[in-house]
Amino acid sequence: MKKLLFLLILLAIITFQLSAQRTKDALYLKNGSIIYGKLLEISDNNYKIQTSDGSLFNFKSDEVDKFLKENPRFEGRKISGVGFSLEAGLLVGAQSSQYSAPFSFNILVNYTNGAKNILSLGSGVEFLGSTYSPVFFEYKRLINDKRVTPFIFFRAGAMIHTGGDEEEDPINPYNYYPKDYKGGTSLGLGTGISWAKQDIETYLTFSYRYAQTSYKQGGYNEVTYTYKNNYNRLEVKFGFKF
Repeated sequence: MKKLLFLLILLAIITFQLSAQRTKDALYLKNGSIIYGKLLEISDNNYKIQTSDGSLFNFKSDEVDKFLKENPRFEGRKISGVGFSLEAGLLVGAQSSQYSAPFSFNILVNYTNGAKNILSLGSGVEFLGSTYSPVFFEYKRLINDKRVTPFIFFRAGAMIHTGGDEEEDPINPYNYYPKDYKGGTSLGLGTGISWAKQDIETYLTFSYRYAQTSYKQGGYNEVTYTYKNNYNRLEVKFGFKF
């Protein structure tokens, strides 16, 4: 519970800091240009403005259409097209869980439609007692197309066991029965915060994650038993979308 509270506070702080955009002076010229920066001086016949790179510009009053304080328009998000994402994080569980925080790494191939809708196919690697590769479909919806925006997403797919078969115990080969691992269902539903610069996007996600795995193991009476594991986790990930 303490970990969950800490992570939620951290997300709130990051969201607040990233969402804060400084208001800049905007000088609209009659030729259609817009100059953003800090207005240093206004006189009867002159406007003096300094841009973010330190350059100074002087414009005569008859060149200026209007002067406003506003947030510069952001046009850096990808409107449409194919891309890919890399992400990594933890599946945080209860303290009593056998695997309290398994590591997760994913690669996604995605298609952006209208800037706000992103469809993805992904896979990767996770360790839940053995090595598994999740294969999933994801739909992500951005709340807006600004530089910093929250989003929601949904994932559905399956866990595929890729860790190989368990070998017999060399010390006690007659009293130990190897486990035959199998995969299962994988679902995720969550939210996050995204911030972008041109065609590169970074994001932080918090989500509910359900994963199911199982294994078969023989017994003394030569009967094979099936054991199922259900994981209900808080999934925390940081990623890059290109």
